[in-house]
Amino acid sequence: MKISKDWNFDEIIDRSNTGSVKWEPDILQAKFGRGREHLLAMWVADMDFKCPTVVRTAMEKRLAHQIYGYTTLDPGYYQAVISWFQRKHGWKINQKSILTSPGIVPATNYVIQRFSNPGDKILLQSPVYYPFAAGIRANGRRICDNPLQIVDGCYRMDFQDLEKKAADPRVKVAILCSPHNPVGRVWSAAELEQFGRICIKHNVLIFADEIHCDLIMPGYKHTSFQTLSEEFAFHSIAANAASKTFNLAGLSQSNLIIPNQHIRDDFSIYYETLGIGPGGTGTLFGAIATQAAYNEAEPWLDDLLVYLHANYTYLKKRLEEEIPGIRVHALEGTYLVWVDFNGLGCSPEKVSHIIEEKAGLALDHGDWFGENGAGFERFNIACPRSVLEKALDSLVRAFN
Repeated sequence: MKISKDWNFDEIIDRSNTGSVKWEPDILQAKFGRGREHLLAMWVADMDFKCPTVVRTAMEKRLAHQIYGYTTLDPGYYQAVISWFQRKHGWKINQKSILTSPGIVPATNYVIQRFSNPGDKILLQSPVYYPFAAGIRANGRRICDNPLQIVDGCYRMDFQDLEKKAADPRVKVAILCSPHNPVGRVWSAAELEQFGRICIKHNVLIFADEIHCDLIMPGYKHTSFQTLSEEFAFHSIAANAASKTFNLAGLSQSNLIIPNQHIRDDFSIYYETLGIGPGGTGTLFGAIATQAAYNEAEPWLDDLLVYLHANYTYLKKRLEEEIPGIRVHALEGTYLVWVDFNGLGCSPEKVSHIIEEKAGLALDHGDWFGENGAGFERFNIACPRSVLEKALDSLVRAFN
C-alpha cells in the first residue's frame, strides 16, 4: 500500500472516556447485554482514524476566536459542497436546492413526517440500515418491504415486487440506500433508472440516502440519483454529508438536495414548525469541518480508500480460507462488510453467541437489518490493520 506519510491509519487511538457510542462500555452493555461491556467494537459505522489534519486546523482557527454565538452558513460552505459533487460525481447542484440538517437519520424522520401521514406506508429494501425501520415505526407509519434478492451471489433489486408494492396508494415515500448499507452494493445507473421509473409512475417520493457515496471501492462508480434526469431530480430528495467520508459524524452536519421548489418550500415551512430556520440547521463546527474537508482533504480520502480496500481483501481471504462455510459478500462501497455465516450450519442465535461470548466482538447482527439478514454479520473494517487482525484471530479461534 502506498500511503502518504502525512497520516497514519495504523495508529491505535484510545477512544475511551470520549463518549464514543461505538466504544462506551455502558452502551455496549445496553446493546449486547451484561458482561459485554468490553467487547472489541467493530459495529457502529464510524472510523477509528483521526480526521484529516486540515479539518482540525480549520476548527482550531475558529475555536481561537472564542465567540460562538448564533451563526449562519458561510457562502463558502455552499461552494465547497457544490464543487465537491461536481468534481467527484459530475453533479451540478444549484445552491438554492440545498437545505441542511443535523444528520441524515433526523432528516429521514423529517421527510417521513412531512410527506406522509400516520398509517401510510414507507418503502424500504431489506436488509437495510435499521434506523430506517425504527423511524417508520416511531412515526406511526407502516413498513412496506421490497426485499433485496441474492442472485448468483449478488444482491439485486426485485423490480417485479417493487412494481407491485409501489402501486399501493398508501405508499408515499421510498427510501433508497445508495450505496447500500449493509450489503455493500453500489447500484448501477440502469438499476437506479428502473427503480426511479417505477416510483415516479406511482407517485412515490424518493428519498435517496447517499451518505456513503464517496466510499467506493476500486472498479466501481457511484451514480448520484439526481444526475440521471431532471425528472428524477424533481421527484426526489437526496441526502449526503461529509460525515462518513471524513469521520465527522459527531459534528452533526448534512445536506438535503431538493431541486423541486414546491417540495423544497413545503419542507422549509415544515422546518419552521419545528423551530428550525427555513434553510435547515446543522452546527457551527460541523459546517467548518465540512467546508475544510471538501476543499482540502481529497488526498487523505484517496489514501483512505486504498487502506480500506486492503483491509477488505485481508478479511475476505482470512475468513473464507480459515472458517470453511463462511461467505464474504463483495464490497463495492462503504467500509461495512456483509458476511454470511449461514453455511456453517449454526442457528443465527448460535452464531451471535459465539461472536460475542467466545470471540469477544461487537458486530451488527444481521437480523437487526431485517428478517432476511438473519445469519449474516456486518463488520466495520475502518480500523487499524492490527485491530482487524486481532478481531479475526479471535473469530477464527472461536469458530474452529
